[in-house]
Amino acid sequence: MELLRLTALSDIKVKELLLQASKAAMPEHITALDLYERPDKECPVFFPSSLLKLDALLHGGFPTGTISEIAGPPGCGKTQFCIMLSVLATLPRELGGLNGGVVYIDTESAFSAERLVEVARHRFPGHFSREEAFISLTSRVHLYLESTCHSLLTRLEHLEEELISKGIRLIILDSVASLVRKEFDNLLSGNLIERTNLLSKEAAILKYLAETFSIPVVVTNQITTRINQPSSHANMLSVNTGAAIVEGEGSYVTAALGNTWSHNVNTRLILQFLDEHRRQIMIAKSPIAPFATLVYTIQDKGIVLEDDGMDPLLVRGTDPGLQQIRVRTSISHAIPGEMWSHQ
Repeated sequence: MELLRLTALSDIKVKELLLQASKAAMPEHITALDLYERPDKECPVFFPSSLLKLDALLHGGFPTGTISEIAGPPGCGKTQFCIMLSVLATLPRELGGLNGGVVYIDTESAFSAERLVEVARHRFPGHFSREEAFISLTSRVHLYLESTCHSLLTRLEHLEEELISKGIRLIILDSVASLVRKEFDNLLSGNLIERTNLLSKEAAILKYLAETFSIPVVVTNQITTRINQPSSHANMLSVNTGAAIVEGEGSYVTAALGNTWSHNVNTRLILQFLDEHRRQIMIAKSPIAPFATLVYTIQDKGIVLEDDGMDPLLVRGTDPGLQQIRVRTSISHAIPGEMWSHQ
């Protein structure tokens, strides 16, 4: 009725107008062959992490058009990984970058512009030997500090226009768990359902943006302790994979937000502590990569894999939502790079 009044058209003409508008707004119908033959010069299928062994396992890097998650305990390097990816995304394609901008949504006030510049200078000294390169880098990383679940959801809902106007080629959300864990007490009736619904909305928006613009979306996640019935299976898994330290009888550490959230991410990397000086990347979920672990340290140039000449360790995997995570059990020894690695 409103269109009839505004357009002064007949009922038949208004229905034709609505039909045309619906067709224009409806997602394009494509086949698998269309996707396979789609040129990827402007929209690469993978976003290389610059960690060669990891990229090889992932068949090229972080897949575009999907959500990838980096989970792990505090201090293992999640934010360091995101800062490094931000540098990479702004680089020209000939250097392995996406030649675009970055939307960096920070919910923990962990982002550091100084660290961004430091990683760029040490990881790509040739490219960042000129002041103009640093200006280009810092002007292409768009930082948004969100402190409530409402403000984060609002930001995501209005992000599409900015992706177009600012030439964004990478979205980072650091972290997806921080705000919901502050605002929702799972012990209160109804809170868990409300939290799950909120996370589903956020995931749906991020998936839509990733698919529509053929860009990678990377989110970080925290850890939680799950209470389980004592069993020999947990201890056997810890021994066989080196993937976990059981906190106590019947409990273990795993990625936060539960099994339902884990189905929203296509790729999950778990960062965990290996010993006093080294950390470990585990591919816990991927549609194309095997379960595997790689050892790394955090240096001036960001995440650096150990070049020991050995192949990545293939491990025994489990449900990604239940994958156990090794946490640091002692703080009596300083870890190199810890001044940077609060996330």
